[in-house]
Order: sequence, then structure tokens, then C-alpha cells
Amino acid sequence: MQDLLQRLSDAHGISGYEDSVREITRQELAPYGDLRVDAPGNLIFTKKGTKDDTSPSIMLAAHLDEIGLVVKHIDDEGFLRFVKVGGWFDPTLLNQRVIVHSEKPCIGVIGSKPPHVMKEADRKKPVDSKDMFVDVGASSADDAAKMGIETGTAISIDRNFTPLANDKITGKALDNRAGVALLIEAMKQISKTDIKSTVHAVFTVQEEVGLKGAKTSAFGLDPDVAIALDVCVAGDHPGINKTDSAVAAGKGAVITVMDAGGRGVITHPTVLKWLRETADTNKIPYQLDVSDGGTTDATAISLTRAGIPSGVLSMATRYIHSPVEVLSLDDMKACADLIVHAVGTAEKWF
Repeated sequence: MQDLLQRLSDAHGISGYEDSVREITRQELAPYGDLRVDAPGNLIFTKKGTKDDTSPSIMLAAHLDEIGLVVKHIDDEGFLRFVKVGGWFDPTLLNQRVIVHSEKPCIGVIGSKPPHVMKEADRKKPVDSKDMFVDVGASSADDAAKMGIETGTAISIDRNFTPLANDKITGKALDNRAGVALLIEAMKQISKTDIKSTVHAVFTVQEEVGLKGAKTSAFGLDPDVAIALDVCVAGDHPGINKTDSAVAAGKGAVITVMDAGGRGVITHPTVLKWLRETADTNKIPYQLDVSDGGTTDATAISLTRAGIPSGVLSMATRYIHSPVEVLSLDDMKACADLIVHAVGTAEKWF
């Protein structure tokens, strides 16, 4: 799974521009069955069940997109002003190297006024993204235009996947390429087995900007139950308290009880029991998570049509929404195992 995750993490696909990530996913699953892309761009892989129409249908969702930037304006000197796409913490952006996805992609760097010429009061404050710009080396707006850069050009962080010690890895966009990778691996296993339930693996678009792909795909599929596969905030490093997050990287799959203080998903009791009992039965390590901030595709799915029982299975991840996210490969494997086993028993629960 590490090689697949590396390919996905190193690929570029901000919200609304997920094509390259979707293509990697399509190539991985094409030998295992039919896939289709719906109108918003969600990639849907369906494994038909072997039982009659009374068997439950299951939606498993993992979002393809990553947070990024989009060119808003090119000034006379050729510097690119941008808008943020998704939830950036502004100081994280400053001095990053980026890829500007013009017709012929080019490298740029995010700059701002240097501290040497700032007033004392300004040096004590974080630089706001509105005061940053991307420098691609262009000498003028016309020069940037000749490079194929225009308003609406996508920009993503230029950072490569790298292994760390003790089964940990780091890279950009592990939120949520890790969920995509484990869903691909799980569906490869599920596609080789005779299961009674029908399973829809949905690789959703535009999660980071409003859970959009999950809303439309869930409406079209109208499943009986759904699980979102994503990452969650780890509470196992300096600067964060267990009262902020009690889950840790390397301690197993994370089953969400509630996120965003209930403003997001409150996992359906049957879904929660299903996942916990499956993990216990198969001796899969897991943690329970209640969080006050952040949510996933499960929130949108749970509110679709007349309501769909939904939950979240995730991996505790350090430094989320940065170019250096860190998670455990063992946790990914635990999540994949739990999904495969849970799907195999769904008809007993729904």
C-alpha cells in the first residue's frame, strides 16, 4: 500500500481539479470491474452483491481532492495573487514551493514582504495570505500569460512523499489520499469475494470546499448505510493536549463517535456498534474519537434524501492541512482490514 500511497500523495489535484488523482484511481481499479464518472466528477466503482434486492447497499466514500490555491490576478510585474481553496492556516503557506498548473506546469514560490523592511509591529504578526504572492520568475503580466498562466489556474504545493521511522510516512495531501489508497486496497479484496451486499466505492470530489461530491453521489446511489474514509487530528505530539484529541498515530483505526461537536456527523448507533463489534471480533486495533472541529463526507451523506445511517473510519494524522502530514501505515492497514470485514457482515446489521 505504501507505493500506491506515494503515487497518490505526489499527484496533484486541488478541489475542482482532481483529474490526475482520479485517473490513478481508475487505473488501479479498472481490472477489477466497471467504473463510471458522474456529472460532478466522482469516480464510482460498484461491486454487485450476490443476494436478492433486500440485501443492503453500502457506500464507502474517500475524497480525491486536496487543499490548494487558484490564481486570482496577475499583476503588471508578473506576480500571481491567489485565493485559498480549502482550509489553510496562512503561516503554513509562506515560503512554500508550488506547482502552477498552466498548460505547461511551472514551478513557483510563495513570497511576501521580507521582515527586514517590516515595521516592528508587523514583524510580530503572522503574514496574511492576502499579502502573499507566487513568484514564477515572470517579468510581466504578458510574460506570465505566455507561460499559459491565467485567472483560474490551479496551484498546488510541491512536496514529495517520504518514509519516516517506525512505519510512519510524511507527504502532502495525505488528507485524503490515505483514504483513497486504503479504499482502493479494500475494494481489490472485496471484488474477489462473494458478498451479499452491494458495495459502492465512491471517490468524491470537492470535499474540502463543502462536501460537494458526497452530496450528489449519495443522492444518486441512495445507499442503506455509508462509511467515509478520511483522516483525523492526532493528539500525540508537542503543542496539543489529549483534551484536544485523544487519538494517536500508530494505535489503530479511528472510529468516529461524533465530529465538529455534533454539528458534523453523529455516528448512527447501529453503524457504531457494527464497526466496533467487527473490530473486536477480528482483533483489529481501534480508537474512538469525539472532536469539536472538522468534519467529513459522512455529514453530507447522512443528510441526503430521508437520511442515511453513516459513520467515519479514519487514521490519526499529525499536522493536517500542511505539506508535511504524518501518519502510520499500520493504521491504514487496520482501516482496510476493518472495512473488508465489516462489508462481509453488513447484511446482519442493515
